[in-house]
Amino acid sequence: MKLQVTIIGLGLIGGSLGLALKRDPEVQITGYDRSFSTLDQAFRRGVIDTIATSVENACEQADVIIFATPVNTTVAMMQQAVDWTVKEDVIMTDTGSTKGPIMEAAKALLDRGITFIGGHPMTGSHKSGITAAKGHLFENAYYILTPDTQAASSEVERLRQLLVPTKGKVVVLEAEEHDRMTAVVSHFPHLIASSLVGRLSAQQQQPFINKLAAGGFRDLTRIASADPVMWRDITTQNRVELLKQLDGWLEEMGNVRDMLTSNNPAEIYDYFAEAKKYRDDLPIASQGAFYTTFDLHIDIPDHPGIISEITKILADERISLTNIRIVETRTDVFGILVISFQSADDRERAKTALSKAMDYSMQIV
Repeated sequence: MKLQVTIIGLGLIGGSLGLALKRDPEVQITGYDRSFSTLDQAFRRGVIDTIATSVENACEQADVIIFATPVNTTVAMMQQAVDWTVKEDVIMTDTGSTKGPIMEAAKALLDRGITFIGGHPMTGSHKSGITAAKGHLFENAYYILTPDTQAASSEVERLRQLLVPTKGKVVVLEAEEHDRMTAVVSHFPHLIASSLVGRLSAQQQQPFINKLAAGGFRDLTRIASADPVMWRDITTQNRVELLKQLDGWLEEMGNVRDMLTSNNPAEIYDYFAEAKKYRDDLPIASQGAFYTTFDLHIDIPDHPGIISEITKILADERISLTNIRIVETRTDVFGILVISFQSADDRERAKTALSKAMDYSMQIV
């Protein structure tokens, strides 16, 4: 008998989950989305097997229910789910990037005897919607589960087994620990990136500064281009942890200001050297909290046909790329050409293929 899975919300994450989970022939997926056009596209693409006409109907026979909606929407639907007719042993989970509000809303479900296990696949894309869904989105990315203390280990294992076809790295954390860590490595850096862009926009008395910012500054602040609605919600939902991080940041900046005031060359060197060592020791082989484009920087000469030579080598090896650009301002940037790939494996294959054919310096940063 097939496992009945219902996915509520068929955007990038929900659609990609459908494609990934359907690698298991024993999984049957019912989909629900407020947009019938999205439902139709999901069915035509094979993301789901059955279209549900209402969220209640979608969940009646489900063994697992996945809320792949924004956190605020998920919380509202979880409050409604208390009155839904569901199987006695159903497992509910979500895909939200903050877990505090979700696990708070789950208490009413737990009181009714429904198992809820929080979830957060830490991946994404620069595109959104069902048309951007891809089955390999979760491969090698961390997939965090935050079960309530009442959730049995066997139920967590059931969900873990369901997620095996995603090829993600499933890790179990407490909700508070998850929100604290994502505040440090994901949510707070978005605030910083946006504030740096704000500082740049305040310098418009020098219009040429935008051209100079097209290199390292653009890479550093890439995440400031993320969906403002999504990040508004994340910021309000995880504001307590973000305020803690901001207080620590202000203290750190105070120390930096003191360092600049004293102007001690040895102290300044140590500050940058310690930061460089810690940053260089961070892993590069897998996705972390941010959506990663898996960039390869290549230091090529400027002569006609060089880019076509490189793309031909990649094409011959059947390696797909997602973006390619020439960097004009190269302060603190490794190489004039930056090629982006869909995965770390594609990037490594490209580096190997190009190394065999060309004698150019390449860096993964």
